Amino acid sequence: MVEKAEEEDYEKLAKELENASPLEIMDKALEKFGNDIAIAFSGAEDVALIEYAHLTGRPFRVFSLDTGRLNPETYKFFDEVEKHYCIRIEYMFPDAVEVQALVRSKGLFSFYEDGHQECCRVRKVKPLRRALKGLRAWITGQRKDQSPGTRSEIPVVQVDPVFEGLDGGNGSLVKWNPVANVKGNDIWNFLRVLNVPVNSLHAKGYISIGCEPCTRPVLPGQHEREGRWWWEDAKAKECGLHKGNIKEENLNGNGNGSVHANGTATHADLFNTKSVVNLSRPGIENLLKLENREEPWLVVLYAPWCRFCQAMEGSYVDLAEQLAGYGVKVAKFRADGEEKAFAQLELQLGSFPTLLLFPKHSSRPVKYPSEKRDVDSLLAFVNALQ
Repeated sequence: MVEKAEEEDYEKLAKELENASPLEIMDKALEKFGNDIAIAFSGAEDVALIEYAHLTGRPFRVFSLDTGRLNPETYKFFDEVEKHYCIRIEYMFPDAVEVQALVRSKGLFSFYEDGHQECCRVRKVKPLRRALKGLRAWITGQRKDQSPGTRSEIPVVQVDPVFEGLDGGNGSLVKWNPVANVKGNDIWNFLRVLNVPVNSLHAKGYISIGCEPCTRPVLPGQHEREGRWWWEDAKAKECGLHKGNIKEENLNGNGNGSVHANGTATHADLFNTKSVVNLSRPGIENLLKLENREEPWLVVLYAPWCRFCQAMEGSYVDLAEQLAGYGVKVAKFRADGEEKAFAQLELQLGSFPTLLLFPKHSSRPVKYPSEKRDVDSLLAFVNALQ
């Protein structure tokens, strides 16, 4: 069994491998994690990852996110890759009920009006989270030159700052980026020399390939990411799969973040859904005073800049949606800044995030003791104490 990742250990390993070849990095990753690691394949030039894995001679796994909105050419390419390498891609699909609810309430193309994040969360991020919960490490095709605004500092290996792996909790997943330091032109030279099959969309001007409605060809001289979500800010083009790349200075007021009156960017708020109640200071003070509540409350004390809070956003929102209508209120209270001293004194805040359950017939909240913040663990905590 592989031990939980120590961040300092992987920072050291990243420095050791900084000048290593993609093949050497891939070999190290597969050697270290065996069957507990898989390549994330999007159907674009990241097919190079599969070729590198094939060249190591080691067994390897590949998974892909089928959003239901991919180009026909991409589906044909998946089939071609499976036959070329004699592998079976592990496809992950979005939840049909969630897709149906999204489309029925907002239509098929709501992302053109209010941003791509909601659609990507349903069709890509949640299926990815399910895939990663069965792994201890994953391999991505991220490169520093792909998106200067968000990927310019990615290391070749890191403790994943957003997602959790098989063992749950912080440090339970390692993220490998073997081609982080490789230029796009060098990737294409590699594919040509090795006669690797490629998506036919590339010959039509597509460089970065995602879902059909959100991807278009780029003109000569344009950056490859200009073909993705072209109606949004150019500096923060991430669908949520690599959310940890987005830095504070890249957030803006178009749904990716907020902006102060003086123009200074702040981190995007978290847990924004109708199922999560946003508590003010008076609201949580009233909750503390109640000895007999009509229903139990689960409250997360968080800070938007905290990467561990960011990492649990998906599972907490999922939990809130599951508990909606079952007699349990799910809420959030922003406890940094001016509220931090109050939260430390009255709400048992030690570090972010802190989770508190206010039982139905008890005035004192119960603090969640574990670092496992997946839906099942949180649900077990609520069911045991509500």
